Amino acid sequence: MAVTAKWYGLALRDQWGATATDRVDWMTDTIKTTLHTVTYVPDQDTHDYFNDATNELTTTGGYTAGGVTLSTGKSLTYDPTSNETRLDAVDAAWSSATFTSRIGVVWKDSAGASSTDHLISYVDFGADETVSAGTFTIQWDATGVVKVTAA
Repeated sequence: MAVTAKWYGLALRDQWGATATDRVDWMTDTIKTTLHTVTYVPDQDTHDYFNDATNELTTTGGYTAGGVTLSTGKSLTYDPTSNETRLDAVDAAWSSATFTSRIGVVWKDSAGASSTDHLISYVDFGADETVSAGTFTIQWDATGVVKVTAA
């Protein structure tokens, strides 16, 4: 399924905050995507750390808690025609999967507590997406996982 991500507002604020540990380096930090049930309701204004992203799928049916790492094909580009800074990576995928999900969350895994792992963005699939003994893929937007427009 093709999706468009939404930023968590505090992720953008923290990029220019006073604390270096709050910043995300898209290219070198460990960036992950997790899957969550319909009972997780993302709040762009208040959710800042991974402990806010509740109701992650359990480790079963081809899914492992903590999600998948976006390590392949990561890029950070600026498109002067659209005035967009684009953060991209290869699509997130889970093979041999049997589960149902509604929300995908992109976050920085700092290898610490979930209360220090910064949320970056999320995608709402619009309805429960179910896979049975197949591959579940989040196909990122053609312009990237997330983007910022200078307007």
